[in-house]
Amino acid sequence: MNTYDYDNALHYMIWGQWDDLLVLMVRTNDEFLSKKIETFLHACYYPSRHKDRLHSHEALLSYIDHAQTTTIESFSL
Repeated sequence: MNTYDYDNALHYMIWGQWDDLLVLMVRTNDEFLSKKIETFLHACYYPSRHKDRLHSHEALLSYIDHAQTTTIESFSL
């Protein structure tokens, strides 16, 4: 798994670089990351409820954190 995908996703989220986040969504090999990014971008573009946007934001951040710690642990073994 490419750990740069998670770092880039976090960077793009923090700085609001939605175009780059969309490109990452298409190019990543991590299907879960791609789906989380898709859900987040959809919530940002079609803001039906603020709660949905916050939930998708937190879900994406949580997955990035989980993936980074899992990847780091697998490299250290």
